[in-house]
Amino acid sequence: MSGQQKSGLVVTAHPGDFVWRAGGAIALHAKMGYRVKIVCMSYGERGESQGAWKQPGMTLEACKAARKAEAEAAAGVLGAEIEFFDAGDYPLRITGAMMDRLIDIYREVNPSFVLTHAVKDPYNVDHPEAARIAQEARIVAQAAGHKPGPDGVTYSAPQVFQFEPHQPEQCDFKPNRILNITEVWERKWKAFEQLPAQRHLWDYYERVALNRGMQGGRNSGKAMKYGEAYQTIFPDAVEVLA
Repeated sequence: MSGQQKSGLVVTAHPGDFVWRAGGAIALHAKMGYRVKIVCMSYGERGESQGAWKQPGMTLEACKAARKAEAEAAAGVLGAEIEFFDAGDYPLRITGAMMDRLIDIYREVNPSFVLTHAVKDPYNVDHPEAARIAQEARIVAQAAGHKPGPDGVTYSAPQVFQFEPHQPEQCDFKPNRILNITEVWERKWKAFEQLPAQRHLWDYYERVALNRGMQGGRNSGKAMKYGEAYQTIFPDAVEVLA
């Protein structure tokens, strides 16, 4: 790849979220040579670790350590970097220092796109909170007066894609992008296998990918077995409609 490396940023509430909902996009762009960075707000230690808490003698710290290792392994399989904020989950609450770090990450990575949660989710308040945080940091990062330096601010606020929530019809999720992830499906499934604490979701999210692949093929007229659905937050500016 010539010139500056392109990049993408994923802001997720819990470890499993980036695997189930955006693992294909992460793997696909990493394969294309993008730098992909994941910011994981929590280890999912309270509400996203059902399997872990069934183990005798499990403690909060042991659960966090196990989920961190799983998430690092999954990110490695997908070809991405990962940074944890340890903000806790159920509920997710970040500090000012965490927000400041995320703003710095936006400027450091200068992503071409951002992937995060749907802005509405009545089943899990951590998810829209992560989406809100991602959007706030995106906005502040472009402010020239935030940590002004001699070279100015070169960051440009990118498009934000909401990834598919567990029950999209309850979250006002209306996808307008279906990404063909067929060529990286095996890598996404391998990332599933790094998350034994949530084994009950593996088959479910394969069915979701098959359904979106069927829809993607029908809408594009091109063969697609596995897909991921996304909804943009901002309108795209284009030169021509087709």
